[in-house]
Amino acid sequence: MSSTLRPASLPEQDLAERFQTVRERTLDLVAPLSDADASAQSLVDASPAKWHLAHTTWFFETFILRDHLEGYRLFNERWPFLFNSYYEAEGARQARSQRGLLTRPALGEVRRFREYVDQAVLTAIPFLAERCGELLELGLHHEEQHQELLLTDVKHLFSCNPLGPALWPMLPVPMVGDVADSGSAWREFSGGLVEVGTDGDAFAFDCEQPRHKHFLNPYALARRTVTNGEWIAFMEDGGYRNPALWLDEGWNWVKAEGIESPLYWRCEDDGHWMHFTLAGWQPVDSAAPVVHISLFEADAFAAWSSARLPTEQEWEHAAQGLDPDGGMQFDGEYEAGPSAASDPKGLSEMFGSVWEWTGSPYRPYPGFRAAKGAVGEYNGKFMSNQFVLKGGSFVTPRGHMRGSYRNFFQPEKRWQFTGLRLAKDLT
Repeated sequence: MSSTLRPASLPEQDLAERFQTVRERTLDLVAPLSDADASAQSLVDASPAKWHLAHTTWFFETFILRDHLEGYRLFNERWPFLFNSYYEAEGARQARSQRGLLTRPALGEVRRFREYVDQAVLTAIPFLAERCGELLELGLHHEEQHQELLLTDVKHLFSCNPLGPALWPMLPVPMVGDVADSGSAWREFSGGLVEVGTDGDAFAFDCEQPRHKHFLNPYALARRTVTNGEWIAFMEDGGYRNPALWLDEGWNWVKAEGIESPLYWRCEDDGHWMHFTLAGWQPVDSAAPVVHISLFEADAFAAWSSARLPTEQEWEHAAQGLDPDGGMQFDGEYEAGPSAASDPKGLSEMFGSVWEWTGSPYRPYPGFRAAKGAVGEYNGKFMSNQFVLKGGSFVTPRGHMRGSYRNFFQPEKRWQFTGLRLAKDLT
């Protein structure tokens, strides 16, 4: 495995068109926000929408224009301190927990920053595509990641508002009621020596490489993700009060944080559950996938179900042959949240709907080499104390996902659109 980025997989014209499409989509997502909406930070893990707009632009300005276009002048020499995220090689930066203090520059100035950088990139794209096309493509995938994070972070911010505002005017996901119980419906796999990861010509992050062999014992995956209705049954059976179901660290987290339900849920006086969505407060649909749960909660539910979480290798092996652009993903349709899907013959919701926790720690593959330079900090240095998620969510941009994709979060995190699918051993 080379320690450098692979060549760009898109020709110059396609790269230019994709650059414009991705950059415009980010602006569309923040169009409903006021300057105040875009400046506030509600959680240390989250960032203001304005910061997402600027940071993704800083990425292109720093690693593309500054480093590869002779004579380029920074939009503002003081802004790299504000909008560097975690790249130690790029020097000091605003503390993550204090990004919400950046009331200046205003949203309009950040938009002008984007226009300045976009014009420079598009003007020079014939040269840049040849000189650093792989970095341009990395920047676009990086921005798509931030599009999902932006929605995740705005949802948390709006959930803190007593008015319960919706991000955009849209219809909530239709209530479809109960669906036929397929919780015991499994798809079986014989296992054996399989290959996971990627070495292909298409774009992939360094952490997905290299492709390698892995042995799997026979296993089964549930045909769909766990639903809200099943989660309510878990709660009603005392799932959050039974320490026998929980990992020790998870049980300590439940007690310390007073966790009694998924994030954004509340029980009304009549006993019905509501949850906060991108369309504001809505009734919990019992047939829809449960979302906003931690690894600890997912693991406890699996224990309650006499099952377990899949490994990332099992999940990726099971997903081979499935369309990564299928399922409920973001393509301009503004949905409140994931809705129910059913495929009694196959595996439903493997791509889209909710990110699926696996029981696998996020660690390097055999032979992994980080890219050279500052972009080598993109993934590798986070390979500790985190778990892998697979499959994407309903706000993952369609076209961004693939079977080898490795998302990762700490086990207590749940503000991301995270759910679960059960697995079990067949031996």
